Amino acid sequence: MTATDLRPLAPGERNPTLDALRGTALLGILLMNMEGFNGPVLASGSGLDPSLAGADRVVDALVYFFVQGKFFTLFSLLFGMGFMVMSQRAEEAGRGFAGLYLRRMGVLLCIGLAHGVLVWSGDILLAYALLGMPLLLVRNAPPLWLALPGVLLFLVGPGMVLLYALALAVSGPAMQAAIDKQMAPMVELVARASEVYAHGSWGEAVAVRATEVAVNLSGLPIIGGLVLGMFLVGAALARSGALAAPERFPRLFALLRWGLMPLGVAVMAGSMAITPGASFGQFNARIGLAQALGLLAGGLMCMGYVGWLVALFRSRAGAGLARWLAPAGRMALTNYLLQSVVCTLVFYNYGLGYFGQMPRAWQAVFALVLFVLQVLLSHVWLARFRFGPMEWLWRSATYLRPQPMRLRAQPAAGRA
Repeated sequence: MTATDLRPLAPGERNPTLDALRGTALLGILLMNMEGFNGPVLASGSGLDPSLAGADRVVDALVYFFVQGKFFTLFSLLFGMGFMVMSQRAEEAGRGFAGLYLRRMGVLLCIGLAHGVLVWSGDILLAYALLGMPLLLVRNAPPLWLALPGVLLFLVGPGMVLLYALALAVSGPAMQAAIDKQMAPMVELVARASEVYAHGSWGEAVAVRATEVAVNLSGLPIIGGLVLGMFLVGAALARSGALAAPERFPRLFALLRWGLMPLGVAVMAGSMAITPGASFGQFNARIGLAQALGLLAGGLMCMGYVGWLVALFRSRAGAGLARWLAPAGRMALTNYLLQSVVCTLVFYNYGLGYFGQMPRAWQAVFALVLFVLQVLLSHVWLARFRFGPMEWLWRSATYLRPQPMRLRAQPAAGRA
């Protein structure tokens, strides 16, 4: 059977917990990205801003401690889960999957490139598309043989940063001077980006974004391990059935809630105790140690969040919240891209021009309001249509035929 005989999931076949987790991740990603909308992308996420005080400092600390690096990690975990769900459905139906999936990643690659260059250079989709392709090699692996390499791959990033920090600690001023020299072009790029986003045209912004996207891709040796590692861990959770039937895995979810979550909080506290942040372009042994611990904490706290959120969404009190969040998760691609469009039009000079002007505390308020509006819009849209607009485009290009959009035009059985 050909790829064009396959069909995407109908709404009733989806896992509501998975969609609710995606909706939660969207909020975390927006809170994390606000710093990169209001300021230069490459300089965001470097820790606490020492110039802030009062409510701005409190919000900056809370976002850095509980959100930064935790929710893009959660999004990566969910991506791996989604891959395995698709693969298992194709396997159960006895249908080919590799060609369909590679085409799916190719379309995502194009979307990510357009998003990163034309809209916002903090895009993660491009990296997901590139790193998602190797998942085909392990689609038939048992859960343990997915989880163990996933954990090891995740540790590559923190390990590289830690080794770099240790090398700095023993090498003396010569290596530090070489690093400072290497960072100088990056500092210049951040200054150029700030000037263009605050005062330049859309065309000038596109040129800067193209350079920033290239810089982001150059960081894949570190970030790539984190992302691909979480892909594999997510795939392991999906293949094991842990997300579909968490009641069958009480020890696993107890470990996530009462083991990894407290450990992650402790590691993150240690990172902030070493140094709460650094100016962009500054790197030394102390900063490197703090960053390595922060990356490690991101993975630990992400897994802890999964444990607690799954328990919440499956409880009587949390089921309503899950139903409220799920439509936003079903339209995750549309909502992620919409966040970038709205925020760049608010902050950049070719829009309303609030770049660098919104206080840190108000950034969180803005993010919460925007997310609530997205959830409400998702409910309204999915009451009439099967997919979000970008999900429809992605699926139609993947399946090589326009997908039925309105709910009354649902396809027959034979989905994958």
